[in-house]
Formats: sequence, structure tokens, C-alpha cells
Amino acid sequence: MKLFKYPFWLLYRIWFYFLVALPIIVLFPLLVISILKESWYPYFFKLARIWAKFILIGMGFQTKIKYHEKPELGRSYLFIANHTSMIDIMLMLKTIKNPFVFVGKKELAKIPLFGFFYKRTCILVDRNSAKSRQAVFLRAQRRLKQGLSICIFPEGGVPEEHIDLDTFKDGAFRLAINHQIPIVPMTFLDCKKRFSYTFFSGGPGRLRAVVHQFIDTTGLTLHFAKQINEQARTVILSTLLEDKTNKKSYLDTK
Repeated sequence: MKLFKYPFWLLYRIWFYFLVALPIIVLFPLLVISILKESWYPYFFKLARIWAKFILIGMGFQTKIKYHEKPELGRSYLFIANHTSMIDIMLMLKTIKNPFVFVGKKELAKIPLFGFFYKRTCILVDRNSAKSRQAVFLRAQRRLKQGLSICIFPEGGVPEEHIDLDTFKDGAFRLAINHQIPIVPMTFLDCKKRFSYTFFSGGPGRLRAVVHQFIDTTGLTLHFAKQINEQARTVILSTLLEDKTNKKSYLDTK
């Protein structure tokens, strides 16, 4: 029976990349204009949200988002979530309305068309370079001063699929403390199931996201980075494990 799914999985992956490229091609002139100045980034962000919603709908995903607390427009935050799929980027854009800048690995800049805008709008990091990681703080600082927010997947990459949640790097939490901005932990419950990095897997269905209570960093020093790291990870991991063992949807029991 599984043998008959392989053609579907192959076409589904091809369809995904088609959906990624199509709105970029259609919106190309507007996208180029929106990245000419850093101050125009909020306009690019609005177009990026349209792009993300187009892909999610086209892939047959139905999103369900639970907010324990909602970000205020006009305020800066640090958004974090577990990372298991390329769809995480689209779901993050769908979930959050506050203009934010992704901190992401530089390898994605090599993707045709997508990479052109990715490297001009995101904060790229070479995780094997201490100098590159340090540069992230300087670029993030400039973006925060512009009133934007920052989004980081603190696992530092995509863990192997049998791992529910990898350990978190401290960098994101040090950044939040340095700038005294709230941390917004989020749990993405279905991205791994729907569209993991395993090529022959996935399919249409629901994508659930939980936006947890914010973690306040007011008055904290860098001494507390490890503590809030563990606090954020515990919230996300406990949600993943509870959903994994619960017969009903996590969102239906809250």
C-alpha cells in the first residue's frame, strides 16, 4: 500500500516548490521595490505573509492557532518555536502579524529565487563561525531599533526526526535580555507530520500552533539566560509530549 504513495509524495514535493516560486514570480516587482530600503521592510513583510498563506492553502493545510497571549502591534518581541520543517517558516508568518526578521542559516540563500530575497531580508548566520554568530547580534540590534521583532529557531537547526525537541542555544535568550524584549514561545504541533525533511512523507491536513504566555525579560541580566532558555524549552516540550500522548487534540482540551 505504501508503494502507491510514492508517486503522490513525489508530486507533492514538486507542487510545494511550485507554490513557493509562483507568488515570488507574480509579485517580483513589488518584492524588489519593498527591499530597496530597510525602512520599507514592513511592506515586504506583508507580501511575505501573502506568500506564506498562499503556500499553506495550496498544500492543503488547515491552520488552527491558539493564543494564550497575543503580541501587541508596534512592539518588539523575540519569537521562538520548535523547528522540524520548511513549513515552519510559512506557519510562523501566518501566526504572527508583527513585522519580524528571521535569523536563519546561510545555506538557504542558495535556493534559486527564494534565496535572492532571503539573503536581503533575513539575518544570515554561519553556525560554524563564532564571528558570524557575533554579527547576528549587531544586525539584530539595528533591526530592533527600527521597531521590528526577531524570530529565531533556538535549536540551531533541524534535529533528527526521532527527537521531539533538541537542546536550545543561549544566543536567542541573550539577545532578548540585552534588549529587554519579551520572549514569545510557540509550539508547532504538526509540521513534522505534514511536511518533514524526509522526502517521501507528509500530506495535507491540519497545522496547529500554540502561542504560549510570554516570558518577560525586564530587569534580567545575562546571568539568567540559561534559566529562561530552560523555561522556554520546557513549555514547548511539555506541549509536544502532551499532544503526543493525548487522544484528543491538544487545542481541543484547553
